[in-house]
Amino acid sequence: MSVRLEEVIGAKLAKNPDDRCFWWNGQWYTKSDLLILADECEVRLRASGFTKGQRLVVMMPNCPIIIALSLALWRIGGTISPLNVKSGLPSLLATLRLIEPFAVVTSDSIRSEVDDFLREHGFKCVTAAPMGPLPILEGNVSAIETPELAVIFATSGTTGLPKAVPLTHGNIYDNCSVMWEALRPLAPGDVILDVLPNFHAFGYTLKMIMPIVQDAATAIVPGFMPPQQTVSAIRDAEVSIILAVPAVFSYLLSGIERGSAPKDLLDKVKIMVAGGDRLPSTLHETAKRVIGKDIVEGYGLTETSPCLAMTRSYEEYRPGTVGTVVTGYEWQLRAENGLPAEGDEGVLWVRGPSVTSGYFRSPEMTAERFDGSWFNTGDYVRVEDGYVRILDRVTDIIIVGGFNVYPQEVELALHSHPAVKTAIVVGMPHPVSGEIAKAFILKNDGAEVSGREIIKYCKSRLAHFKVPRKVEFVDEFPLSGTGKILRRVLREKERGAG
Repeated sequence: MSVRLEEVIGAKLAKNPDDRCFWWNGQWYTKSDLLILADECEVRLRASGFTKGQRLVVMMPNCPIIIALSLALWRIGGTISPLNVKSGLPSLLATLRLIEPFAVVTSDSIRSEVDDFLREHGFKCVTAAPMGPLPILEGNVSAIETPELAVIFATSGTTGLPKAVPLTHGNIYDNCSVMWEALRPLAPGDVILDVLPNFHAFGYTLKMIMPIVQDAATAIVPGFMPPQQTVSAIRDAEVSIILAVPAVFSYLLSGIERGSAPKDLLDKVKIMVAGGDRLPSTLHETAKRVIGKDIVEGYGLTETSPCLAMTRSYEEYRPGTVGTVVTGYEWQLRAENGLPAEGDEGVLWVRGPSVTSGYFRSPEMTAERFDGSWFNTGDYVRVEDGYVRILDRVTDIIIVGGFNVYPQEVELALHSHPAVKTAIVVGMPHPVSGEIAKAFILKNDGAEVSGREIIKYCKSRLAHFKVPRKVEFVDEFPLSGTGKILRRVLREKERGAG
C-alpha cells in the first residue's frame, strides 16, 4: 500500500500532542495546535465543495496555515500547488491555466497584487490569515487528477512555457526520509529554520514537511527580507539546523561581521547546508573567519523532491563538491547524446522513489528529460570517490539567489523593445546572489537606447530576480559554423571576467 503523508503526519502529531511543533511570530505552538488548524481547514474545504483529485493554489508567504492546508487537502485526496506571485503575471496566468485550480488562496500582503487579475481571468480567490481561519471558497469546477499527487510545483520551462512538476506522497515521504538519514547532525527535537519560499521544493519539503515527519520542529519566517526577522527567529527559537540558499548565509554572515546581528547568533547551529545554487568559494572563507565554522553543500532539483546529494557532516565535507548521492537513488553518467559516458564525467541521470514520473500534462517535456524511469538532471558533473562535483549546467538556466531564471523568457521580453534587434542573456558571477542576468544586445539600425532604459523596461515586465542587472551593446555575436549564436562563448567570457 502506498504511503499517505496525512496518515504519517497525523500519527506523529497525535502521539505527542503537547510537544512543540512550530514557532511563529515569537511564539511556540504544539502539535495539537497544528491538528486543530488542519481540522478547521478540512471542514471549510468540504463545505466549499472541494473534492478528491482537485487542486488548490496557494500564493502566500511562509505561514502555519500552509502546513495545515496541506494536511487538510491530502485528507480529502486533493493536491496543493504553491505558486510564486512574483513570477510575473503572464507567467502566472499560463501556470494557472495549466494547473486548473479549484480556487486560489492568498494573504493580505499579496491580495492587492493579484486579486483583480485573478478575478478578471475567471479564477476564484479568497484571503486567509497566517493562522486561519480559511474562508469558505467559491470554487471552479476543475478536471480531476490522481489523488496520489501531493504537491505540484511550477516553474517556467526553458521555452518560456509553463512547466509543472507533480510530486506524489511517496516522492516527498521518501525524500524526507533519505535527507534525514543523510544529514548526520539531524536528530528529533532539532529546530529547522523555515525561511525559504514555500513554492520551492527545497523550502516546502525540507523545511515544512520533513521536520513534522521526523519529530523535529520548524521556525517559520514569512520570508528572508528584511533579514532582522530571520535573525530574531534563529535567536528566539534556538534554531539548530539551517538549510538555505547561499544568499541567506551571505546576509547573515555580513550582519554578524558588521554588528547588525549578534556575534553568537549561529553558535547553537549544528550544521549549515547550502543548496539551490553554487556556493561561492569566498563564502567558505568568510564563514570560517566570522563564526569559526564552515558551510557545506547539498544538491537537488524539484523533479527529485528535491534532495539528490548531500554532504553528510562537516567531517566528510570536500570543498567544491555537493556531497554523495543519497540512499535510494541509482545514477548514471551519460554523454550529451544519451550514450554512456567514458570516465568519471558526464551528464548526471538518476532514478529512484524520490523522482517524479514526468511533467504535469506535458508528455512532450517528459519525453525530453526522461528515458523510462531515468531522469536527466541537465547537469554535467564529475564523480570523485562517490563525491559529486558539478562542472556546468547542460541547460542555460541562470540561478539568481536560488531562483531559476530562464534566458529565453528574459530574451522574449527584451525582443519586445522596439530598439532591440537581437538579445542574448547569460549568467555572470555575483558574490551574493551567485549569478545575475546580463543581456548582450544588438540594436536595430539607427535605434538609440541606453542600458538603464533597457533595465527599466524589463522591470515593468519581469519578476525582479529575472531583470538583467547588466546590459552590453554589441555589433555582432560569436557564431558557430552553422550561424548559431554561441551563448557558451558569452557565458565563458563573463565567468572569466568574474
